[in-house]
Amino acid sequence: MLQGYVTVLTILERKGTEMKVNLLTFLAMLLAMPSGLSAYEAIQEDEDIFARRPCPAFLMFDNAAYVSDMTIELPCHCKPEVVPSVVWYYQKQLGVKDTRVLTDFNGTKVVDSAQVGRGLDIRSRFSIRLFSLLIFQSQAADSGHYICGTSTGEFFYGYDVDIQEVGEVSFSLEPQSLGPPGDAGRMPHYRVFTSFWPWSVCDRCGIRGEQTRVGLCYLESPYLYSRYRLQPPGVASCGSASVPQRFKKHLREKRAELAVRSCITNCPPEPTLPPEEKSFLDFLGSRSDAPKLVVQYYSHPEGRPLVLACSGAQANKAVAWDKDQLRLYRAQYMEGVNKTARMYIDASQHLVFRDVQMNDGGTYYCWLQGKLAVEIRLSITRRFARKRKLSDPESVYAMKAILLSYTVFTVIFVLFLIVRLLWQYFIGREML
Repeated sequence: MLQGYVTVLTILERKGTEMKVNLLTFLAMLLAMPSGLSAYEAIQEDEDIFARRPCPAFLMFDNAAYVSDMTIELPCHCKPEVVPSVVWYYQKQLGVKDTRVLTDFNGTKVVDSAQVGRGLDIRSRFSIRLFSLLIFQSQAADSGHYICGTSTGEFFYGYDVDIQEVGEVSFSLEPQSLGPPGDAGRMPHYRVFTSFWPWSVCDRCGIRGEQTRVGLCYLESPYLYSRYRLQPPGVASCGSASVPQRFKKHLREKRAELAVRSCITNCPPEPTLPPEEKSFLDFLGSRSDAPKLVVQYYSHPEGRPLVLACSGAQANKAVAWDKDQLRLYRAQYMEGVNKTARMYIDASQHLVFRDVQMNDGGTYYCWLQGKLAVEIRLSITRRFARKRKLSDPESVYAMKAILLSYTVFTVIFVLFLIVRLLWQYFIGREML
């Protein structure tokens, strides 16, 4: 930069009589231009959020309730600044020796949620991101105590997580709001009720769609354990560890509820492009009014299960499915409505096929928050016969079945021979 100044000054000295410029005036002009010549100022880092919230001296647990198949996030709200990474611990009940450690000891474990399925152990369904614990495809068995700490045994923050399965699904074909829920049961020392989430947006626009809301089971009582933070005070979810054991025997059949109702809403107007951009797109041969859909192609073998997921879908977003011109409404295709259905929509809003058939091929559309979002073109391939190996699961199952049958028949045959010999022995003694 100084070399530039020297060059400019040299030129001015050579043309001093022609330019008639004062050196002091030129320097003043340079000082008056801070935007181009000012030094770089480092951006001041924000204050550490963990430094503003001290950890409690006595470990307590925040009660949190969720519905199954959701992806839940548990933030570690406090930790010392000197701790670079955290370890999450899981205990089904406090005081038991069976404690699971959920960490890769770096605090950066990453799990692809698209590859997470049901039935997997919690160690295969979690991720730690920015000290927060994420659990994918949460199940009722994941309920328990989650503690944020370190590998050396320091504990900072805790959660009492209650994951409830959907037990009752109610449908309403009329596009009107349902009445307020009443008490599910009132006892002398506690009251059980269902707390509903707000209605979701209509999952389709321009045609008949559906809205959903989830209701979780809660209990109100003055006899809840005080080691748990409850919001509001005196109210906890039905599966919380803060509920006394003598109350839980009356809550075993309580489940979450799912309400579904019809809705009709207009599609929002499409944003208009400026004339210049529209003309440029027309020049390139691209339609400016074409729907912006994500097109995906899938090829799947016949006779195997399949799960279609909508890109960008989350538990708190409205999702709907169509096949070509067929609307897949939850009233007909919700999981559990038809026990024999091969295709259904599960609680995670995935489209599930028990075993894919050739006629399942076609174009599937996914609606997200009332707008068409994804187009899935599914093709089904036939399974050709192949030579089986002894290591195949089917071969192992067949050999186990054959050996079990052989063992059962051998035992029956030996017992028959023993009974026959004993019979002949006693008959021979009587004859003598």
